Amino acid sequence: MNLKIGIVGLGIMGRGMAANFLKNGFPVYVWNRTPKVAEQLVAQGAILLAIPKDVASRADVIFEVTANDESSRAVWTSPDGILAGANPMKILISSATLSVRWIDELIALCAQKKFKFCDIPLTGGRVGAETGALTMLCGGDPTVIKGLQPVFDAIAKKVFYFGQAGRGMRYKLILNFMQALHIVGFGAAMKMAKAHDMDLEKVAEALVDRPGGVITQIARNRYFKDTDPITFSIEWIVKDLTYAKQYAGDLDIPLLDDVLEIYRTALSHGKGQKDWASVNRLEEKYLLQSLHESEGRDCRTSKRRPQ
Repeated sequence: MNLKIGIVGLGIMGRGMAANFLKNGFPVYVWNRTPKVAEQLVAQGAILLAIPKDVASRADVIFEVTANDESSRAVWTSPDGILAGANPMKILISSATLSVRWIDELIALCAQKKFKFCDIPLTGGRVGAETGALTMLCGGDPTVIKGLQPVFDAIAKKVFYFGQAGRGMRYKLILNFMQALHIVGFGAAMKMAKAHDMDLEKVAEALVDRPGGVITQIARNRYFKDTDPITFSIEWIVKDLTYAKQYAGDLDIPLLDDVLEIYRTALSHGKGQKDWASVNRLEEKYLLQSLHESEGRDCRTSKRRPQ
């Protein structure tokens, strides 16, 4: 008999995961702050519950897929939260993208209660979630992770293991920094091509071949046409890059500062709900303003260009 699955949070990723678990015959219990979002999943067989505590008490494996530290903390630690309904037999998983500070606190809370906890953030975006082709970025007990393979098979094509609990989240912040940097780099390359009157379609096509990769393809598509549905929003990449900056601490990573400033500028101009690759469609003056302010920070220029 299949394990019973719980999904707390039905955003893009949570909805896709729940739908694929249902397609693969898993009983699925769901909760979302806005219950209406669950209507289609309920029609497909999911059971909508009133509070996260009930999801944790009825499911065997519980995935939390909320938006940020604040929403995550609420669904885990409130009197109606996951921890209140869990026991040491459950497998508790955070698949949101969260700060290292909060995920380490959550790991400690679960350890105190002797709960099995893994941090398994996801990558693959909307398409990966909807098609069951996610990549799982795992931290936690390797025996627990190995035992979850039949569960992963319903929603993912790849599984990476990074070590003890907390390592999955650390990797996800590194990854999203790198991906955001790649998108912004594509825009800068296209700016060079445009300034020298090159055929932009041909340049973009060649960049998709080399360096290539899914992020280059996403950046290319959004450069020419700002379409729906989005893959990932500017609002959420600002959140993730802010967490990455916190994780970096005192490390001098100028590129992280620069890419975060570019996305913050996009957010400040009302672009938060646009696709993260649409940052390259912003009016040039916004990006130039962002870069000028970034390069003007004290001590940064000298560190970047040692004499």
